[in-house]
Amino acid sequence: MVHTQGISSRRTAGFARTCWGSRLRKAAAAIGVAAMLPLAHAAYPDRPINFIVPWGPGGGADLLARTSSKIMQKQLGVSLPVINVPGADGMVGMTKLLTSPADGYNVAVLIGDTFALVSGQHPPFTLKQIIPLAIMIQQPSGYWVNAKGPFKNWQDVVAAAKKRTLTVAVTGFGSADDITTRYLAHKLGIKLESVPFAKPGQRYSSILGGNADIVYEQTGDVRSYFDSGKFRPVLFFYPKPVPIPVFSKVPVSAQLGLDVTLPQFRAIVVKAGTPPDRVKKLADALQKVAQTPAFKAYLNQQYADPNSYVPMQDADAFMSNWLKQAEMTIAASK
Repeated sequence: MVHTQGISSRRTAGFARTCWGSRLRKAAAAIGVAAMLPLAHAAYPDRPINFIVPWGPGGGADLLARTSSKIMQKQLGVSLPVINVPGADGMVGMTKLLTSPADGYNVAVLIGDTFALVSGQHPPFTLKQIIPLAIMIQQPSGYWVNAKGPFKNWQDVVAAAKKRTLTVAVTGFGSADDITTRYLAHKLGIKLESVPFAKPGQRYSSILGGNADIVYEQTGDVRSYFDSGKFRPVLFFYPKPVPIPVFSKVPVSAQLGLDVTLPQFRAIVVKAGTPPDRVKKLADALQKVAQTPAFKAYLNQQYADPNSYVPMQDADAFMSNWLKQAEMTIAASK
């Protein structure tokens, strides 16, 4: 005797379980899709953006980041915490950027001193690994001496360097400071020796304490020393007369037939591969920063070129040309 009722019941139960399982799977899939939708369509930025400074607090790169981040957070609607990662002429901080995801949530300050390392035989990174969002500040770099010391002008320095070795306080070997110093020694046949000091304060105190004869530095970073009468500029490395009235009588390298400028610049960069829409949003924000009265006041306070800003579409060419000049300067030093 066949128990058709039992078989029918089991079939009905199995069908119900199958339908219920199918519904569960569909519901789970729907929940999963719904959970992913906010992520896929989330507006950028939706969380803080790290502002990496490859130098210590209080320096020029740090001040640029803090000035820019305050203005940018109003435009982007998120905070941009400044993260100081000093070391190895800026390479510790740059490594942090280059090993982070290319998602637009990490930007970094790249300065001329660090970028000069790319001109060496074994560059720690290349221009292709980054996207310059903008050049935000350009400052004449120069040689400064103790205002109470024996050097009154560049001619005094050259005369002394022909008789004895003068030490030049620089950020590090291979930096723009060091490249320029080696070029001058070779070009003019004078005795100049680079002495690296990792911290700005150490470089400045080395001049005041007599541990070095000259310090290579940009205008804004030693403004307090200049304004207080402690430092005296004797030569600027710039392609044109410095557009700052208080320095109008200080000679520039181009006027003396010295083919070396390498002005200090500070750019804001992201890692290559960052989505174009996010790159544009960051670049647009920086362009607005450059137009604000607060940022213009910052440039003035830093004794910077008032026409410092270079937009993203021209920033890559600016840095490529700067790098070529660094390479030519190194070649001319041999």
